This record gives sequence, structure tokens and C-alpha cells, in this order.
Amino acid sequence: MINTNVGSIDRTLRIIVGVALVGVGAWSLSWWGIVGIVMLLTGLVSWCPLYSALAMSTFHKEHTTG
Repeated sequence: MINTNVGSIDRTLRIIVGVALVGVGAWSLSWWGIVGIVMLLTGLVSWCPLYSALAMSTFHKEHTTG
């Protein structure tokens, strides 16, 4: 199982920028679409392989009381 390493703000930004870059890539037929797809996918699954390789995480587990 893959551990989540992309937090909610990071995830939201990745999805928004990913959609925008896919649009730019489709409109201009450039490689930006591929970058957008990668950002979109990492945002949707909340896991980034680069963060894993660098032992980074923007995901913070919520603390529950009780």
C-alpha cells in the first residue's frame, strides 16, 4: 500500500495546476500536457514518488482526542 505524502493544500494546488497545464498542452500541442497529467495524477492519488524518494511529506495526520 502506498503511504499518503501529499497534504490537502498541496493536493488542491496540484489538481488545479494540473488541469490548467493539460489545457495548455492540448491547446498548444506541447509537452506541458504531460507535466499537467503527472501533477493531476499525483494530486488525485495523494502520493508523489519524488516526495517518497526525498523522504518528504506535506501530509499531516489529524490528531483525534478521546
